[in-house]
Amino acid sequence: MKTRSVALMLLLSVTLGSQPGLGVAEPAAETAGIAVAPQYDTTHVYVAPEDFDRFTASLLATFGGSKSPEGVFQVTPTSSQTMSQLVLTPVGTISVFGFKTPIPYPFGSERTGYLVTDMDRAVSEAKRAGADVIVSTFPDPIGRDALIEWPGGIPMQLYWHTKAPHYAVLQHIPENRVYVSPARANLFIKAFVGFSHGRVTGDQSDAPGIEIGQPQEHYRSVQIESKFGQLSVFVTDGHLPYPYGREITGYEVNSLEDTLAKAQQSGSTILVAPYISRGRKSAVVQFPGGYIAEIHMLSGP
Repeated sequence: MKTRSVALMLLLSVTLGSQPGLGVAEPAAETAGIAVAPQYDTTHVYVAPEDFDRFTASLLATFGGSKSPEGVFQVTPTSSQTMSQLVLTPVGTISVFGFKTPIPYPFGSERTGYLVTDMDRAVSEAKRAGADVIVSTFPDPIGRDALIEWPGGIPMQLYWHTKAPHYAVLQHIPENRVYVSPARANLFIKAFVGFSHGRVTGDQSDAPGIEIGQPQEHYRSVQIESKFGQLSVFVTDGHLPYPYGREITGYEVNSLEDTLAKAQQSGSTILVAPYISRGRKSAVVQFPGGYIAEIHMLSGP
């Protein structure tokens, strides 16, 4: 365990670098948020070990960017072993896991990891906002982690580094795509806005159903912006055709056609052909290993 911890510390310290003061748990005013910046908020993707390299190679071929050295570590509070690698693209950061052992519950259900400036304060504020702590704070070789769950059954991971990471600013900020029921939507929105110190930037009750595979219907669409980044809330009755609801992140690109061509050339499959709605052109893609993502470009006002 000691050897593995030291190895992980060395690997990530080389990869992430440091930025003085950013990751240290220093006192902060209660009015200030605990978010850092969107480039530190990662989508968590779990793939089979045999698909690991194909998946990360396809991500880089599709979006560009770089990745950390690959290693095998324990990243849960109980015994486990996983391949782990960070993929840094200009349109979002992805944490990739390929477990060589059974995955301890409830890991694998958390959709994102949010870097916070103070772990204890973040957990306290999440609970006060209405979140449940489903995995209490635990140490890892480079910091601390916890898993929380928002009203509506939305799990997320919070993490904090002893030495703060330093990633390049994103060219485009991805959107965290959250599907909730009408009964829990307002509770989730209020809770997350309060926790993130964000704001609702859009709330449309009759958004085009084509965006969720129901072209003859409408649904409620809510957008939230905060220092964590962008979050889109899809309020639906759950009558969703595949793959809607499986795509947990949406990536903005400069050219959808070029990006889809690169994705296909690197082994990905287009699940939903490009369509235009509300000023953007979108498609849904499945990468090698099974990861499903929405990809879009702006097409108008």
